[in-house]
Amino acid sequence: MKVKILLIALVLFAACKHTLQPGSSSLGNAEQQQILLMHPTVANLKTFEYLLANGIFPLPSGYKVLGVYHAKEEYDYRQSERFVKKNGLKNVTLLRIDTSILPDCLYCTNGVSPLFKQLVADSRGVILFGGPDIPPATYGETTNLLTVITDPYRHYMELSFMFQLLGGNQNPDFRPLLEDKPNFGILGICLGMQTMNVATGGTLYQDIPTEIYGISTAEGVLKQDANNQHRNYRTNLADDYILFQGTFHQISLVEGGKLQDLVTTKDVMPFVLSSHHQSVKTLGKGLMVAAWSVDGKVVEAIENIRYPNVLGLQFHPEPRELYDSTMKLKFESDQVAKCSFPEHYPGDKGENFNRAVWRLIGKIYEN
Repeated sequence: MKVKILLIALVLFAACKHTLQPGSSSLGNAEQQQILLMHPTVANLKTFEYLLANGIFPLPSGYKVLGVYHAKEEYDYRQSERFVKKNGLKNVTLLRIDTSILPDCLYCTNGVSPLFKQLVADSRGVILFGGPDIPPATYGETTNLLTVITDPYRHYMELSFMFQLLGGNQNPDFRPLLEDKPNFGILGICLGMQTMNVATGGTLYQDIPTEIYGISTAEGVLKQDANNQHRNYRTNLADDYILFQGTFHQISLVEGGKLQDLVTTKDVMPFVLSSHHQSVKTLGKGLMVAAWSVDGKVVEAIENIRYPNVLGLQFHPEPRELYDSTMKLKFESDQVAKCSFPEHYPGDKGENFNRAVWRLIGKIYEN
């Protein structure tokens, strides 16, 4: 058995892609100030670097980033390698995982488990970004015609990793990695939050308009109150590719949750950016709701009852559009792009809240 584990570890180490810093991966070393980024595409790396460079994500100097991905993901990570090299990102290393992850063993010990354990030992936390729909079979449901599955191996790896971090109802005897490192930080954004919920045994609404609101057309969604719209459905109606994909709406913060402490008064309902059509249906093991949509029908944030530094956000606090007043946004085809988020939702109404989210995340990764 020991020989088998050693062989697995050697194969995984050989699969590691070191960009600019050969041998710099923290695998097998003492804990460093390292953050794991799942799905480290060029877009996600740019976003992460923007947040750091502009002081929005207040990490101390010296932090390293390990971008983790599976070899069978759809994205071409050679683009990320070139981006890291071209921009001299000496704090960024990429790790490719070649070991097979099959859907019948996501919620149990599998071939990647030794690596997952080592990654947690060597890091302060992990960030999971947004992305496409999770295969419903991973949470025991058949596939809605409006669900689009485009990158299954990304989901398999991220679901398996999240399960091994937090445990879940699918395998109640499994000992989660956070039992030995309870202050490990986990941030799940949009898909990342849905992954957190599914991995712990929860389920999803596969389409918000049809399943929650009983609406089957884009026109019907657009007649709703803006707070009930969770992406820009005008993109369904126009051949206009410069329309902003997301939408801005308010959220209601749950008393006693982590996010409520980020606003100056309890009755503030800040504006956030959303771009999704699926959402949490039943909660996974150990999770509680930290924010709802204004009408109380869509879960907007979750946290873990047992582990203090775990947070899932259905909205997006990371895009540059939330902080850069020079970025004018266009939502409708006949509209002139003249307004930015900071101009339209200044202060506690929107921008300050989103900045406060990143200050909270920064504190989580200091632990």
